[in-house]
Amino acid sequence: MKKCITLFLSVILFACSSSSENEDDKAKLGTIGKEYVKLGLAIGAYDTDFVDAYYGPDSLKPSESKSDTFPKAAFLSRAAALKAQLQALQKGTTNDTIAARADWLIYQLTAFERRIKVFTQDFAPFDTESKELFDATAPVFNEKHFQDLISKLDRVLPGKGSIQERYQKMAGRFLIPKDKIDTVFQTAIAEARRRTLAHYKLPENETFELEYVTDKPWSGYNWYKGNFHSLIQINISQPIFIERAIDLACHEGYPGHHVYNALLEKNLFRDKGWLEVSLYPLFSPQSLIAEGSANYGISIAFPGKEQEQFCKNVLLPVAGLDTAGTSAYFNALSLKSRLGYARNEVARGLLAGTMDEKEAQRWLEAYCLLPPKGATDYIRFIRKYRSYVINYNYGQDIVKNYIESQGGTANAPELRWKLFQTLLSNQMRAGRLLEKTK
Repeated sequence: MKKCITLFLSVILFACSSSSENEDDKAKLGTIGKEYVKLGLAIGAYDTDFVDAYYGPDSLKPSESKSDTFPKAAFLSRAAALKAQLQALQKGTTNDTIAARADWLIYQLTAFERRIKVFTQDFAPFDTESKELFDATAPVFNEKHFQDLISKLDRVLPGKGSIQERYQKMAGRFLIPKDKIDTVFQTAIAEARRRTLAHYKLPENETFELEYVTDKPWSGYNWYKGNFHSLIQINISQPIFIERAIDLACHEGYPGHHVYNALLEKNLFRDKGWLEVSLYPLFSPQSLIAEGSANYGISIAFPGKEQEQFCKNVLLPVAGLDTAGTSAYFNALSLKSRLGYARNEVARGLLAGTMDEKEAQRWLEAYCLLPPKGATDYIRFIRKYRSYVINYNYGQDIVKNYIESQGGTANAPELRWKLFQTLLSNQMRAGRLLEKTK
């Protein structure tokens, strides 16, 4: 009996000790998370592209006016100190959740360090930059790879002339008239939202505002404002084809960026009090998950032929366009989507100085089938966002392969939606997804 009592008391004392240690670790992590947010906001006072969203307390915003010079050394020192604290915490804690949060923050801070260097023109090779910023290194493809894909597309495009001319002629029949853009987008977003809400319970007060802008290097952008509200901007300076209405409705809205940010805010920041989540640094591993999931979310919401069918049965009539040739157009789009990695190679070349803008323009027109203005705009995008380009194509493939490796295939749509929601609701990074995919 005495041995049983002693053992029982030992178990209780161990449990109490572990609980106390976990609370101490949680408090330490909370302090580090606060400093992480303050550092990110301080960097953002100089680098206006650094903070994509922030919905935490105003008290963490810089209280002092910024200096005339960017304090590179001081920012790097603060980031390194926080990483060292996190590494010690990760090594010493017995709590898996705390260890995982620390791991995520370490990689986010590594991105802080690289972005600080990029901002001060201290560059590294493309793959080094993307690894440190986004926790991923995209595969490399030579020009022949894209030439072979173009040859396959050549065989399905009707008419005579160059591939670019024939593709643009086909696509031109599905160009949304300017006076129909708002009606088409409102219809597409409503359907994407309806499909998402059939699977996810979002905060009751979640809302978005749709705005049309011009002269941007991107086609669409989600500015998450916090409190489950987004401003979605669509760039109407670029030609918008019918499929892009669904692409952007899903990518920027449902189940893409808007849903991703709303779920993180609800589940981690508000429900659990994880302060670090309130800051979304654009150049960080978080963006690969955000962009990759937003692109993959298109096929989650509109699987198989459903995007084509919705365009043909709903969006084309709304736009006042002829539906003839829709299947042939979507078949060409399917082949064209495999050319996306050519954008990465253009970025590699431009940033490394091995490709000039004339050659970049040629690649974008020849292998991405962009019209001249579209190619020029994408070069502007690369100049501004650099290795960020990998997040769209390689990010999508990482997310897709992870979801499908866990059983979320087209044959199991409910599981796919569930796995996708888990991905959107937690601190994830590419390296972890790749480990779980193997």
